Amino acid sequence: MIPQVTVGQYLALDSYVHRLDPRTKIAISLVYVVTLFLVKNFWGFLVMAGFTALAVVLGRVPARLVIRGLRPILFLLVFTIGLNLFLTPGDPLFRVGPATVTRQGLELGGLVAVRLLLLVATTSLLTLTTSPVALTDGLERYLKPFARLGVPAHELAMMMTIALRFIPTLLEETDKIMKAQMARGAEFATGNLLQRARSLVPVLVPLFVSSFRRADELAMAMEARGYRGGRGRTRMRQLRLGRGDWLAAAGTLGLILAVALTRGWLRLGW
Repeated sequence: MIPQVTVGQYLALDSYVHRLDPRTKIAISLVYVVTLFLVKNFWGFLVMAGFTALAVVLGRVPARLVIRGLRPILFLLVFTIGLNLFLTPGDPLFRVGPATVTRQGLELGGLVAVRLLLLVATTSLLTLTTSPVALTDGLERYLKPFARLGVPAHELAMMMTIALRFIPTLLEETDKIMKAQMARGAEFATGNLLQRARSLVPVLVPLFVSSFRRADELAMAMEARGYRGGRGRTRMRQLRLGRGDWLAAAGTLGLILAVALTRGWLRLGW
């Protein structure tokens, strides 16, 4: 069954990407994000999109699920493109009332839109192909060197994973509350901006109450199972890098080299 809310969801499948070490997937995601912000032209974005498509295929994640995960950012996408279209100075293309659309604004808006879509689509694969337990272990391993400085590595990793896991739960709870309020005559899509903001108050109050109740239930469940933090805690499965992880690292290095070629940082001899 494909979840209606994809942010923070885990899709339990058996694929090459699912079997990768969580540390490998976290590192590749960070490298991808940094590399994505270095891309400035069509060929670079084509390389990044090809890498994302390959990850979707190797992860056996349904394409419609990845596309559905882009819906929450459509408003942000349209808003960002609009700002770049009308606020970027340059060569004018046409006028919309008092505002002028420029060629530079159109190019910058398209660049930001593609970058945002690839960013969300690729980083969502991290949660879709990594279980919350494995993600916690991977984050804890990366934060472990900072434990000598007094940083609570295990607690931070646990909090980040729980927060990420609760995103789809809270979104589903919000949808249920809004539907219940609309059945009682509430209107959320009419009126000006201030009126719409006021109409959300009946949604926010029960949402906060539900969030605190879920947090209290989770804390009681963890205490009932003897959870006392990371001290003395053992794991049934130890994290080990395998051949697939090294192949994924090599593929990521190839991605960096391909982007460097599109930027002209490397020159081939043929």
